[in-house]
Amino acid sequence: MAIASTNTTDVQPLGRRLYSDAERARRDTTKWTLVQGLLAPFQFVVFLISLGLVLRYLATGVGYDAATLSIVIKTGVLLLIMVTGAIWEKVVFGQYLFAPAFFWEDVFSFAVIALHLLYVFALYAGALAPTGLMYLALAAYTAYVINAAQFVWKLRLARLDAEARA
Repeated sequence: MAIASTNTTDVQPLGRRLYSDAERARRDTTKWTLVQGLLAPFQFVVFLISLGLVLRYLATGVGYDAATLSIVIKTGVLLLIMVTGAIWEKVVFGQYLFAPAFFWEDVFSFAVIALHLLYVFALYAGALAPTGLMYLALAAYTAYVINAAQFVWKLRLARLDAEARA
């Protein structure tokens, strides 16, 4: 039989708002919100182009260099959005990463980054054949899509919270 804790500071209550009023105010006034708002769709476009190039290479064997360059660019954009996202979290929540509101998104972001960087390492080390590299890129891209969905879900929750308050 489990005993319920009486310490409410270590448990996030159901229905907790994503942002406090102060966090929402900081989110709405920082330039980093705009930066994230521009980088996220840009990264998605880079992803779609790269995904097309990777799938084209896997299907036809043509375009290895273009696919490879696109994956490296996608990795650079991912790292840029991670750094600027950490700055955004610091401004809004007072810590660079793992703010309670975005804890699991940040955790999964590290898996996404690890897969992308593993690709770059394998590319430069010659550790995988071209087809293996492309499949590794697809694994990284699958993780990216899951992580992007996490963030889109949080945006939806934030919008619902704002509507409920209005």
